[in-house]
Amino acid sequence: MLLDRCLPLQRTALLQNVQAAGRVLSQDISSPVDLPGFDRAAMDGFAVRSEDTRGAKPNAPVFLDNFRPVRTGMPVPGDYDGVVMLEDARRRNATLEITTQLHAYKNVSRIGEDISLGETVFFEGHTLRPPDVAMLSALGIDEVRVYDKPRVVIIPTGGELVAIGARALCAGEAYEINGLMARLYAEKWGALAEKKEIVPDDEGLIHKAISSNIDADMIIIIGGTSVGEKDYAPRVLEEMGELFVHGVRLQPGKPTAFGVVAGKPVVCLPGYPVAALSDLYLFVRPALQKMAHRSDQPLKVSARLARKIPSRPGYLSLVRVALKNGEAEPIMISGAGILSSVARADGFVLVSEEREGIEEGETVEVMLFE
Repeated sequence: MLLDRCLPLQRTALLQNVQAAGRVLSQDISSPVDLPGFDRAAMDGFAVRSEDTRGAKPNAPVFLDNFRPVRTGMPVPGDYDGVVMLEDARRRNATLEITTQLHAYKNVSRIGEDISLGETVFFEGHTLRPPDVAMLSALGIDEVRVYDKPRVVIIPTGGELVAIGARALCAGEAYEINGLMARLYAEKWGALAEKKEIVPDDEGLIHKAISSNIDADMIIIIGGTSVGEKDYAPRVLEEMGELFVHGVRLQPGKPTAFGVVAGKPVVCLPGYPVAALSDLYLFVRPALQKMAHRSDQPLKVSARLARKIPSRPGYLSLVRVALKNGEAEPIMISGAGILSSVARADGFVLVSEEREGIEEGETVEVMLFE
């Protein structure tokens, strides 16, 4: 339901190619030139006519007086169609002794051999990597048109929260870390993310925070998502637009909600950090990837389970594990607020709703934390 409402953005931007690494192309790119644009020496050696080398071999060298010294990358003069390598030749004043026969254009990069004029180099939807940017520069392409990054606004809520580094904590308070984590992950997953100031547990203020940021492509509200007296976020979401889901069969991460306000997806994450992290991976990541025209998946590895993982039937369980010597050691199954369990983990294992745990020794797929 969330993905159905997170459509790929059609906005584009024209960027200098040196700024475009990691961005997704919004159109095909064709080469404006041949690369190389001339017959190019592929080796250090001597430009020769291949027909003059006929019969040359180590025990029967051929002697040439028509040759030209060349270095790698230099144009091969038009009268020549091959390059004999330095190790296969010996210069004797005005004569060149060679010990190998060449076929036409041996050790020569032909015009357009790498990329030909008009050839499609990259297709729409391709994510530019550093070597791709280097290729664009080699072709003399200075600008590329890419899809805009989705703009995400993160609104942390909670009267007990204190901005990181603002002051020492009093009893009952906590630093607002979930918004930081959500912002860093949103940026890693291809978005432009902005974390707003902490909003107290006040229905009117949460309403105002959503209204003032409705120009964003996605709004993430953190905290106030359960069913307590001051858990206002789902209620405000329902009043302002449509609430599609409130509560999912996920452990940790059950008190999750999402809906739409003015056509924009709004995701409400729980206040416990591990629960928020679970929902970021399972809901926010694929939504942002779709909006940003990206399809890269989290890295996964297979490992032998070091000991049994129990799980709650009917719930999708996200179990933190540490990897060592090809084994996955479960760190914690419950404990949605124990962030140190994530710091000690390499990734997580998903246990499906149909299973009552996974037995020791089974091979599991570990999704690595990015």
